[in-house]
Amino acid sequence: MKDTGTATDKPRSVAPYQCVAISPIAYNISKRADINRNLDNIEMLIDGAIGISDINMPVRLVAIPEGALTGFTDEIFDLPHALCADEFFIDIPGAESDRLGKIAKRYDTYIIFQCKARLPEVIENRFFNLLAVIGPNGKVVHKAAKNHVWCRERSCTPHDVYDRWTELFGDGTDAFYPVLKTDDIGNIGTICCSDGEYPEAVRALAMNGAEVVYRPSEAIPMTVSGGGRGGSWLIQNRGHAEFNSLYMVCPNIGPVYVHPKAEFPVNVSGGNSHIIDYRGEVMAHIENNANTMISAIIDIEALRNFRTMNLNSNWMKDLRTELFRHMYDEPVFPKNLWLDREPAHHREADAVYRESIEQLIDRGVWTPPAVKHSGVKYTGEATDEKAWRELARLWEDFV
Repeated sequence: MKDTGTATDKPRSVAPYQCVAISPIAYNISKRADINRNLDNIEMLIDGAIGISDINMPVRLVAIPEGALTGFTDEIFDLPHALCADEFFIDIPGAESDRLGKIAKRYDTYIIFQCKARLPEVIENRFFNLLAVIGPNGKVVHKAAKNHVWCRERSCTPHDVYDRWTELFGDGTDAFYPVLKTDDIGNIGTICCSDGEYPEAVRALAMNGAEVVYRPSEAIPMTVSGGGRGGSWLIQNRGHAEFNSLYMVCPNIGPVYVHPKAEFPVNVSGGNSHIIDYRGEVMAHIENNANTMISAIIDIEALRNFRTMNLNSNWMKDLRTELFRHMYDEPVFPKNLWLDREPAHHREADAVYRESIEQLIDRGVWTPPAVKHSGVKYTGEATDEKAWRELARLWEDFV
């Protein structure tokens, strides 16, 4: 999915601007119409966040975390993939991005958001975890798909339908890690959650010109591990920023109501939203995530000067690319997993991860322990369509 962007060949000076990231409470959905309740809260929170933050600098970028529109019903209940594609998830552009577009126009700002969405032009009966940017004109100006999913997410990825994806978009890094190039807020790259577990993801965006990278939402234990604030999630994002000389904008989802009749929400994420500058320094951070917000000033010109005037810590200029060229000659995780069949439930997908572990051992990459122990396994049960229809009654009064 390639972005042409809006930037001219000659760069224009970019004024410093305020970036706002929100952490809304979310309700899991049972149908597409349920998204409107979450959008009501998102709109209220954006109104409040901009009203508080725009006294410092104009707000030109608003970031919404993963799960804010839909929650995580499909993952929690291990639902059939095709059912979710048909009944839960959206089209981009569509009614939901149109509503966010009205907010973007009202405030003359860009809005970055995540939602699981369909790409029928790529493949039918599938949904992908999509990242999108809406411009100040209210229109979608960028889309990218999440490339790595955690072991309890059954979204389709470009790699899962690799042959079809490359047929349409090519096999260059810009087909998987496109960057939106703008004249007024710099060059924006987007990844999501598990993508950031891999240093190659942000490096690919940086090599494609990214200056600001959006990485929404991460779950416990990653956000609270190690005793320090932000856990390994903050450590990763500081590393991404430092290694690639770019800003990281990382909003996290708030507590999630599993269903509307739940008395209390579950804080699946542990909060810890943050914004990191191009030196890896924390500019803004908050542990609370129950309808909260953070903001920081993004200075693209300062970043560009740092990259071009420096001879030491603008690391990418020193890359000896030939040294790493053969590191990935042999594949690890299988491609085209879901090209000809529906993405599997959690238990079946776990077997794929186990095969990858054994492959790394067989190659001599990993040394196995002296005694083999049974590993992590899915302890829940998949929910078929019939069982889901019964569960969905919990949403009957959800408006």
